[in-house]
Amino acid sequence: MLPSEAWTLGEWQQAYRQGATAELLLSTLLASISTEDNAWISVLSHQQLAVVLADLAARLAHVKGDLTQLPLYGIPFAVKDNIDVAGFATTCACPEFAYLPEQHATVVAKLIAAGAVVIGKTNLDQFATGLVGTRSPYGAVANSFNADFISGGSSSGSAVVVARGIVPFSLGTDTAGSGRVPAGLNNIVGLKPTCGWLSTSGVVPACRSLDCVSVFALTVDDAEYIARIASGFDEQDPYSRTIPIAHGALPKQPVFAIPEQLHWFGDELAAQAFEASLDKLAATGASFKKIDFTPFYQVAALLYEGAWVAERFIALEELLSTHPEVVHPVVRSIIERARTMSAADAFKGQYQLVALKRVVDAIYQGVDGLLVPTTPSLYRLDDVLADPITLNTQLGTYTNFVNLLDGCALALPAGLRADGLPFGITVIAPAWCDGQLAEFGRRWQTMTALPLGATGSTLANCPPSPAIPLAIDTIPLAVVGAHLTGMPLNYQLQERGAVLLETTSTADCYRLFALAGTVPPKPGLLRVAAREGAAIIVELWAMPVAHFGSFVSLIPAPLGIGTLTLADGREVKGFICEAWAIAEAQDITECGGWRAFITTRNKG
Repeated sequence: MLPSEAWTLGEWQQAYRQGATAELLLSTLLASISTEDNAWISVLSHQQLAVVLADLAARLAHVKGDLTQLPLYGIPFAVKDNIDVAGFATTCACPEFAYLPEQHATVVAKLIAAGAVVIGKTNLDQFATGLVGTRSPYGAVANSFNADFISGGSSSGSAVVVARGIVPFSLGTDTAGSGRVPAGLNNIVGLKPTCGWLSTSGVVPACRSLDCVSVFALTVDDAEYIARIASGFDEQDPYSRTIPIAHGALPKQPVFAIPEQLHWFGDELAAQAFEASLDKLAATGASFKKIDFTPFYQVAALLYEGAWVAERFIALEELLSTHPEVVHPVVRSIIERARTMSAADAFKGQYQLVALKRVVDAIYQGVDGLLVPTTPSLYRLDDVLADPITLNTQLGTYTNFVNLLDGCALALPAGLRADGLPFGITVIAPAWCDGQLAEFGRRWQTMTALPLGATGSTLANCPPSPAIPLAIDTIPLAVVGAHLTGMPLNYQLQERGAVLLETTSTADCYRLFALAGTVPPKPGLLRVAAREGAAIIVELWAMPVAHFGSFVSLIPAPLGIGTLTLADGREVKGFICEAWAIAEAQDITECGGWRAFITTRNKG
C-alpha cells in the first residue's frame, strides 16, 4: 500500500492498521517531493528518516503494537519555518537569520510524542509579515489551483503542501490572518485557535502578544484533532492560558452577523461566491443579521497603522540594527514604521482597542457568531509584486481584527468561483468558542461535499478520525441517558469541553429503568448480580477534571455518579441510580439502551 494523494488522518491511520509500514510510506513520500518545490525550505533527509523510523519502531514496541497509544504514528506533517524543529534550521525565510534550535517547539513536541513525523519546514512571507506568500528569498509560493495567482500568506508553504495532498496537516502561525488567508485561497481548512490555547514556545515572534499557532488540514475533523493533541497549558509560554469552561454547540439554525457593507475591491466573482454561500446556509435554516462593520475595520487598522507594529520591530531589532539589508524590502518598510512611534502611541492604541472591544462584545450578544468572506479577492502574482502594500492590506480586510479582539476563527472552503479559483468563508467567535466553530464547520463541510484542497478527493471517501480529548487532565465518564449525543442534556457535557471518546456497553450486571416523573425523561442504571442483568449501551466522554465538580452538582436525585464496569472490564465513573427510585420505574433493560427505548416510545 502506497500513500495516495490527499490522504486524511483517518486514511493514514487506516493504512497502518491494515499493516502498512512507516518505512515504506514515508520513504515513498520523501521520494515524491521535488527539490524544485519552493513550498519547502528544508526537507527531511534519508539519514534523518532512518533515525525517525528507528525511534518509531522502539516506541511502537514499547506499547506492544497498540496504535491507539500513538494516535499519529507515522503520519507526516509540515511545519512553518518560524516554528522550531530540532534537526532543522529555523530561517523565518531569511537565510542570514537562520539558527539550529536545540529542542522542538512545544506544539511540535506534542505531535511528535503522539507519533507524527516532521517531513519538512515550509516557506513563508519573511518573518511572518505578509498575507501574500510572495515576500521570501526562496521564491513566491504559487496557488495550488493556478500558478499565476498567489497562495496567500504568511503561512504559504504550509497551506499549499496540504492543499496538494502531500501531507494531511501542517502547522502555521496566525497574527493577522496568516492561518486563514492561505486556507481560503487554496480550498482547505484553516483553524485559528484562541490565543494561548496552543503554546507559542519555540515560535519566532511576530507580534508576541497576538501570535498563535494555527492548523491547516483537508477536513475540520482533522484540524480539530491536531489542535487538541497540540494544545494545553505551557508554563514556558507567558501567554499560555488554561482553557475555561467551554461553550455549548451552535444552534442547528444559527444567527450570524454579516457586514452590512462588504468590500470586494471590484471582484464581482468573489461577491457572487459569498452570496451563494449565504444561500446554502439559509437553506439549512441559518439566518443573518447585517451589522455596521466599522468597529471591526477600526480594530483591523490598529494592527499595522498603530503601535502594535512595534512588536514586530522588537522581534527583529538586532537584525535591523546590524544587517538591515538582509530583510525583505517590503517587510523592512512595514516594520521600521515602529521607529516613528512612542509609548504614548502604544497607550492610545490600547485605549482605543478597549473601547472598540466593548462595542464588538455587544454585537456578539445578539448573534451566534460572525460570518465573513475569508478574503475579498484573489490576486495575480504580478499584481501583488507591482503593488505589494495595497493588495496585502485588502487581503486582511476580514482577518486583521480577530486576534486583537481575542477571538477564534475557522476558515472553511466554500467552493470554486466562476473562474475556477477557490473561495472561502470564515466563522469567527469570541475566545474559547473553538469547539462551537468546529462543530459548525463539520456540518458545513458535510453539507457542501466539496473536493478537498486541489486533489479532487472528497469527504465521503474519508474514514473518520477517532476523537482525542483536550490536552488537559480528564476523567472518563460514562453517560447512559439524557446526556447522550443529541439528547436534551448533552449540552452540559459540551459546555464543559468534554469530548466523546467512544460508544461502548456495560458489563452484563446492570438493568435499565425509565424513571417516573423526570423532566427531561431520564433513565436509572441499577447494578444487579452478575448475569442477572444485560449489557447496556453507554457513551464514554472525557470530562476535564476542572469541570467535573460543576457537572456533578447538576445531577438530581435519585441519580448520582459512581463507578461502572464496562464490558471489557474497565471501571469508569458513570451514572448510577438509587434503588428506591426503581419501585415506580419501567424496566427497559430489553431495549439495550436509552436511545433505543426513546425511538420505540416515539414510534408507539
